[in-house]
Amino acid sequence: MSEAEALTFVGDNSVCYRGRPLLHFSGCDYFRLARSTKLTEAAGLALKQNGLNVAASRVTTGNHPIYARLEGELAGYFGAETAVLLPDGYYAPLAAAQALAGECTHAFLDELAHGALIDAARFLQCGVRRFRHRDAKHLKSLLQRAGPQVRPLILTDGMFAHDGSVAPLRDYLKLLPASGWMLVDDAHGAGVLGATGRGTLELAGVGRRRIIQCTTLSKAFGVYGGVVLGSRSLREKILKHSRIFTGTTPLPPPLAGAGIAAVRILGQDKSRRRRIFANVDYVRKQLRKAGWEITDAPGPIIRLPPQPESTAKILKRKLLAAGIYPPFLNYSAAPGGGAFRFVISSEHRREQLDRLITVLGSAR
Repeated sequence: MSEAEALTFVGDNSVCYRGRPLLHFSGCDYFRLARSTKLTEAAGLALKQNGLNVAASRVTTGNHPIYARLEGELAGYFGAETAVLLPDGYYAPLAAAQALAGECTHAFLDELAHGALIDAARFLQCGVRRFRHRDAKHLKSLLQRAGPQVRPLILTDGMFAHDGSVAPLRDYLKLLPASGWMLVDDAHGAGVLGATGRGTLELAGVGRRRIIQCTTLSKAFGVYGGVVLGSRSLREKILKHSRIFTGTTPLPPPLAGAGIAAVRILGQDKSRRRRIFANVDYVRKQLRKAGWEITDAPGPIIRLPPQPESTAKILKRKLLAAGIYPPFLNYSAAPGGGAFRFVISSEHRREQLDRLITVLGSAR
């Protein structure tokens, strides 16, 4: 995979690409909090009070009080017993897996799972089997073959980045034996899905018993950092056994300060989630009217069906001519290879959505 061209953000919904301002329907800053003045002010205050860096691990001299405050806000927002803050969202499932190493006899991994889960499975010190994407029946057959003494860990994304589909968590939970666990990487679902934005667990209507939810602050929350949400005993295991936690310098205090502000904003401002779902429902309906086959998904990601290379090039030119950045992404594990993947935000205005719909309608 080659390095992407550099983009500069211009306001909420545009980027500068090769010297041109273009409408942006990509990335995962779903609520545009990454450029919120409230967050930058919170970061600036934390910078002034605490400096850029604690310069030590949290198990030595780097455990600043601001981290406990952010973890408390996150645990409250998600309704979890505890939250553990990591320097990056990719680290969260890895730290959880290090904490559980040796406790599982088998790991079962969705075949389209994010790379963080693939790497996390390697820390578990057990055999790893892949089940077909979002296929509870295949998972059931693999669990049965593992035998009655199996102590499994199921690893899956909550909402999958390539097309916005979600894992059938309720079906998976029914298959888990009493000794089993499920690790859900909810980087894309947390803050967006569910009645109050708690993510795919809330959307599926499942509790937290035997489920570890990992997420990032760099998408819906617009900041940075990883989070493991679980029980107090899991937190103790992470602090004791995870070298990723014990051996890294934690999140810079300015980002932790901004994180606190972001969690409070999403917890209090329900209008952003109403706007994002109104926007994505509008775009889906209009594209279907234009003849596109758009699959149902609960999140703000709209992936067009894969197209021949020649057709994709024509659509790229049409989008650029209309002043829209062409988000053609190639997820190596996703079926069909490269495809156009549009992400609708809460802050896209109706005329911007109509511009996208017009171009895609003419292309169809």
